[in-house]
Amino acid sequence: MNIALWIVAGLLAAALLVSSAKLFVPKEKIAGFGAATRWVEDFSPGALKTIGGLEFLAAVGLILPAVLGIAPVLVPLAATGVVLLFVGAIITRLRRGERATVVGDVVYLALAAFVAWGRFFGPESFIG
Repeated sequence: MNIALWIVAGLLAAALLVSSAKLFVPKEKIAGFGAATRWVEDFSPGALKTIGGLEFLAAVGLILPAVLGIAPVLVPLAATGVVLLFVGAIITRLRRGERATVVGDVVYLALAAFVAWGRFFGPESFIG
């Protein structure tokens, strides 16, 4: 179970790290990547930088505290934050009528929920 949690946390952190490029890539360029990225049109550049910053912090929070052994309780808290982030992403996509692209967000939400559960209450808890 511990290995599965590490793999899922690593995959999730990698996806969030790539997605945090919003910090550096202009809004217009992101919107031009395809239909799955048109949601950026609903947000200001400052809001996109905030979302990118949260994704970067989540990626760091899923891995670094456990690897360093410093406050590993932050891992399930970061995973819970990722769950909330993807709830917001799903709401945004549904509001925009982008039902086809919701599937990926639901998968990421499920992965984050698995890490949050596994590190909060599961057999490999960092809390207890």
